[in-house]
Amino acid sequence: MTETIATALLCALRDRGADRLFGIPGDFVLPFFRVIEESGILPWHTLSHEPGVGYAADAQGRFNCKLGVAVVTYGAGALNMVNAVAQAYAEKSPLVVISGAPGCDEGALGLGLHHQVKTLGSQMEIYRELTCAQGLLDDPETAPGEIARVLDAARRMSRPVYLEIPRDVVNAPCGSVPPFDPGLPDREAARACASEILSRLRGAKRPAILIGVEARRYDLEDRIARLCQKLALPVATSFMGRGLLAGRDLPLVGTYLGSAGDELPARVVEGSDGLLMLGVILSDTNFGVSGRNIDMQKAIRAFDRSVEFAHHRYDGIPLGPLVEALEEMAEPIGSATPNYRPEYKTGLPEGDVALEPSHVAMAVNDLFAAHGRMPIASDVGDCLFTGMEIMDTEFVAPGYYASMGLGVPAGMAINATSGKRPLILVGDGAFQMTGWELGNCRKYGLAPIVILFNNRSWEMLRTFQPGPSYHDLDDWHYAAIAGHLGGKGRRVRTTGELGEALAAAHGDPDHFHLIEVMLERGATSRTLARFAGAIREMSALKDE
Repeated sequence: MTETIATALLCALRDRGADRLFGIPGDFVLPFFRVIEESGILPWHTLSHEPGVGYAADAQGRFNCKLGVAVVTYGAGALNMVNAVAQAYAEKSPLVVISGAPGCDEGALGLGLHHQVKTLGSQMEIYRELTCAQGLLDDPETAPGEIARVLDAARRMSRPVYLEIPRDVVNAPCGSVPPFDPGLPDREAARACASEILSRLRGAKRPAILIGVEARRYDLEDRIARLCQKLALPVATSFMGRGLLAGRDLPLVGTYLGSAGDELPARVVEGSDGLLMLGVILSDTNFGVSGRNIDMQKAIRAFDRSVEFAHHRYDGIPLGPLVEALEEMAEPIGSATPNYRPEYKTGLPEGDVALEPSHVAMAVNDLFAAHGRMPIASDVGDCLFTGMEIMDTEFVAPGYYASMGLGVPAGMAINATSGKRPLILVGDGAFQMTGWELGNCRKYGLAPIVILFNNRSWEMLRTFQPGPSYHDLDDWHYAAIAGHLGGKGRRVRTTGELGEALAAAHGDPDHFHLIEVMLERGATSRTLARFAGAIREMSALKDE
């Protein structure tokens, strides 16, 4: 088969680890969609709204340590996905955005083209702010090199990239795309850096390790687990890194959330005079609540291809080669054992106890204890903070950029790309944005279990600003809609009903199940209550 720009791009995506596409067709991308279907190079899933496409493709990349791919049309499609791509950039997800575009000669007509904003190049300029590399595939001679340059940047940097294809060159013959070039890391520099890190850890009285999102982005969890075992130091995950290293035999103390989280990880992280942070984003959600309690001057920060500690900085050292060097050179420093494991509450009360968010965590913990753990996709809001009370498991959530709407599309993507049945945690506000994507489950044989927190409110906002009625939402009776979307739904108000609904959902792998958990306004999880309290304390200190 003669290679074309379209087939060359699809083969390059496949060869670099992408296993499917998510998209929505539109007129400027229809020629590319035809090639997608007829070539069979990669399977595809169409969803209903571009934000859902972006969130699903983002989760595909996060969960599988591979490229996630979103395919949309020019203007109304790509610009409708901007927020999802911005979140992927902020949270370091290797998302590939492919947009159709007007033909190379269409702009010469002197007419404004539909979907055009200011100029035909406006969309490219907007995406420069959201991606780490961009390319216009309008020349068959340069297209293979451009495809390789852009896709390789996504893999090396673990951030979104953007490719634009004019619709009249989709089938233009071109050469094959060069294979992925990971570059040659400076291993001597990595070893020198690793030696200094280990020396500083040995010199600390209370060394510890904090793991962040790059561990998953670069598929390093197994290697980091071996490193942690060798060093025998207590290990915590950041808030954004929730679910990392789950199920491994490590001295894992839990998820660090400062004074808003559990005492043990806070004591270990904040008490450390030699904190090794591997792949941790320095953000307010990871450190804002208690950032002043961490001695950053004595911390060692390995992130975004550089390592910093004290007044030293090593540039051009990706996390992978650094961890490899650390693992080769490591010897036991501490004496931590897996006995550090945190405890998660089980034993959901039976009967007619009115539901509170933390009851959801107990119910899920009971389910996991009985049947094994499931991957979780969580939206932002109290559902995410409730997720901190659930047993460690694979976990995808917007912990930093915190855009509402990721939960449902992300869970569907996990189901589609891994074959694992996921649990989705979502609030009623976020469900109103992207929950309707569940209607696509039947078409693709997906069957997530969705737990919808319905307090008829944007409740997390109310914790920060109590009172106003503009936090209120109407009661849309979501469970009643599930059947019309091809799934099964049940509204529950008591702990007994929740336990029954969750057991029934787990026992029916052929349908998605929507469990609508009815909560009183003002009822929050224990973790969100602590988080909001810590924020209020910080605000009060600033006002003094």
